Amino acid sequence: MNPPDIAPAPLAFFDPGDGRRIAYRLRAPAAGSPTILFLPGYRSDMMGNKATAIDGHCAARGLGCLRLDYSGTGESDGSFADGTLERWLDEVLALIDRAAPQGKLVIVGSSMGGWIAVHAALRRPDRVAALLGIAAAPDFTDWGFSESDKAAITRDGKLERKNPNGPEVSVTHRGFWQSGEALRLLDAPIRLGIPVRLVHGGNDRQVPVAVAMRLIDRLESPDVQLRLIKSGGHNLSEPHEIGAILRELDDLVALVDLSSPLTTSEAAPPAKEAT
Repeated sequence: MNPPDIAPAPLAFFDPGDGRRIAYRLRAPAAGSPTILFLPGYRSDMMGNKATAIDGHCAARGLGCLRLDYSGTGESDGSFADGTLERWLDEVLALIDRAAPQGKLVIVGSSMGGWIAVHAALRRPDRVAALLGIAAAPDFTDWGFSESDKAAITRDGKLERKNPNGPEVSVTHRGFWQSGEALRLLDAPIRLGIPVRLVHGGNDRQVPVAVAMRLIDRLESPDVQLRLIKSGGHNLSEPHEIGAILRELDDLVALVDLSSPLTTSEAAPPAKEAT
């Protein structure tokens, strides 16, 4: 949460090009500081504990902070049922280009947000200088569903399962699942040369630590580190867990050289734009 003497950044909206209003909050950086872009997880928004803790941390240190609600979540327009990984990635790219068109970014992605963060870094290599994944969940449409689950989504258009984080039912729609399958990352090398830090709970029952190890193996960057929190679950929202996240963020910020552009050795050629 933001400390009581630090006001939240004002709520604003942008149109990604089809008339929808996408909600975001931008805290401008002090001179000589990068902007931290926080990407929430599936069915999460920019007012969660980790998001607000990072925003308060940025405010206290003069860092910029940019957050958004994907369409169909939080304050943004749209139906969650229409949300896909591709659509939400497009919204993130539009946010980068319109709300923070200059300066270097450190992307922090939580769970599904970590998946989107990697794609965003591949598509904006001239902007993204470092990446922090919190219980990052790339390709969860693959390893997160059994073959019978996948068949049910294809047949019925959606799948309802028990929600591990609350009493409401967790619904996965066919459009999202198909989009995720089209944007899988872990089957090939990931051409990122930037520093990457991963924070993962050793007791995460939703995203196994093996996923983090597969991501480490696929990333081509020589500077990839994993911080494993022994008793941590998936949410990583306890004070000591958030403290660990913020320490990793500070370490990444210290590596960002604002005086020079990203070189070809630090950034891969941009991938094809999502449409």
